[in-house]
Amino acid sequence: MSSPPSNTTASDKKNISVPQHCSVQADVESDFAFLKAPDGKLWVGIGPFETAAEAPVESAFYINDFSLSDNEPWKIPRQLLSLNTEAAQEWAKKFRSFPRPQVNWKPLEPEWFEMVFRRIRKEVVARRLKKMVPVLTELGTKSRGDMISLVENVLSAPDSLAPYGRVVADSGFIGATPELLLNIAENSLETMALAGTASPVHASGFTSDVKEIEEHEHVVSFMQAVLKEFGEVNRYPREVSDAAGLTHFRTRFSMTLDKSGLSLNDLIRSLHPTPAVGCLPRDDHQLEKLMEYRKQLNTPGFFGAPFGLKTGETFYSVVAIRGIGWEGDHVFMPSGCGIVGGSVFDHEWRELGLKRDTVARMLKV
Repeated sequence: MSSPPSNTTASDKKNISVPQHCSVQADVESDFAFLKAPDGKLWVGIGPFETAAEAPVESAFYINDFSLSDNEPWKIPRQLLSLNTEAAQEWAKKFRSFPRPQVNWKPLEPEWFEMVFRRIRKEVVARRLKKMVPVLTELGTKSRGDMISLVENVLSAPDSLAPYGRVVADSGFIGATPELLLNIAENSLETMALAGTASPVHASGFTSDVKEIEEHEHVVSFMQAVLKEFGEVNRYPREVSDAAGLTHFRTRFSMTLDKSGLSLNDLIRSLHPTPAVGCLPRDDHQLEKLMEYRKQLNTPGFFGAPFGLKTGETFYSVVAIRGIGWEGDHVFMPSGCGIVGGSVFDHEWRELGLKRDTVARMLKV
């Protein structure tokens, strides 16, 4: 896309759509965010970004960490690009000029995760906890190349996944997630419960797997209880979803919001973290333990957090999983698993590796 004319004001630059015939500007910015919407459009925000505590009238990204510690999570870009498929492919090609990164991954030792697993499992057996999702992070060191080149890979993810990312100078995170948190158009809301995992190779018995069904239904029950506070909830039948090398249970919800004046911040905090990435019950004590385990296992703040975009009366937010993060030469590849009554350590350890493997194959790292 060619630069806006010199007489374009700063406010005019807040929300600029790219006409289908336009080419994307050739340079690559060092401060940007992106998210692919359900209609296939790729939204790219170019910084510097202004910040706001509440959702602004103009378009803005919602970018926060897992604990929602940022009191100004709304990031208003200097310029917002709305790219159709052709323009998005052209934008993605800009990252080919950067050398591919070489990441040396540190071997994972199971001891720390096994300790966390045993502690959570003990609480579940004692019926003080129904579910918790610890996150194990594989750590690496970049020896050469540039992590930003991986943006093209993530934008080539299958349609069942939503690419997302935030890059600032030599740090950032990118991914392609199968999990929707919120899709709101005026007063209509859609969301999903996504929990329970298997590889396609072992999917034949998945639909009758008691442990996976238990894990999924914990998420479903929580979401129904939260959503009914905002209106009548339509729950659709549990289905099997294939997401680029992994199989999940998915239950969709829809509703009409009947509370006026409800802020997007309130809705996000009501749902996040769902038991798909958090814990059940979601009380202060269990959330504190969850954050303690995330810290022990080197979980980056972006993983499992809401990542969204508001445009007009529409707000679309995903859960930032299936991704990779970096700070300088330090690289992080996290994966999580839900521990419930039927969980077995060896199974959960394999699931964690399977999830990271799908990310590594997608990004070719």
